[in-house]
Amino acid sequence: MTAPQSKASAATTHQVKAGETFWIIGNKYGVPVKSLMSVNEKTSSLLMAGEKLVIPSSITASEKDLLARLVHAEAKGEPYAGKVAVATVVLNRVDSSLFPNDIKNVIYQKDQGYYAFSPVQNGTINQPADEQSKKAVQEALAYRGMGNKSLYFYNPNTASSKWITSRQVTTKIGNHVFAK
Repeated sequence: MTAPQSKASAATTHQVKAGETFWIIGNKYGVPVKSLMSVNEKTSSLLMAGEKLVIPSSITASEKDLLARLVHAEAKGEPYAGKVAVATVVLNRVDSSLFPNDIKNVIYQKDQGYYAFSPVQNGTINQPADEQSKKAVQEALAYRGMGNKSLYFYNPNTASSKWITSRQVTTKIGNHVFAK
C-alpha cells in the first residue's frame, strides 16, 4: 500500500509517448483532463512525443481508496459505466455548492439523520474495493468537469423517496437512474 499523497505535494511530470492523449494521461494519473490541459497551458489536444507535461495533484490516495470502496459497495454487479457514473456523482457533489467540498465529507454526509449513501449506513463501505472499482475512480477523475452534472443516483426498484424520483433524469445505466 502506498502512503497517502498530500494535496500540497509537488506536481509530477510526465514525458509524452507516441500515441498518448490527454485522456490516456489523465486516466493514468487520475487527474481531470481539463486540469491537465489548463496547468500545461494547452488550448488544443495536440501532444508531441517527448513533450513534458506537469501532472497536477488530484486527490489523495486515501480519498481514492474511500471513493473506490463506495463505488464497489454501491455498484457491485453493475456495468463498468455505472461504476464510473457513481464515482462521478460523488465528484460532482464535491464540485457543487449544494454539498460538502471534499470526498470524505460528501460520502459521510448525513441529511435528516440518514447517510446519503447506504453503504455508509450498513458498513459495506469498509470492505476493500475491487480493481474494476479502482479503475472506475481513475476514469471518473479524468472525466471530472465534463458530462451531464448528475448529483444523484437511485435504483427505481428499491427507491421509496418521492423526492429522488422527482429529480431530472440524466441517464440510466444498469439498475441505476442518474439525476440532477
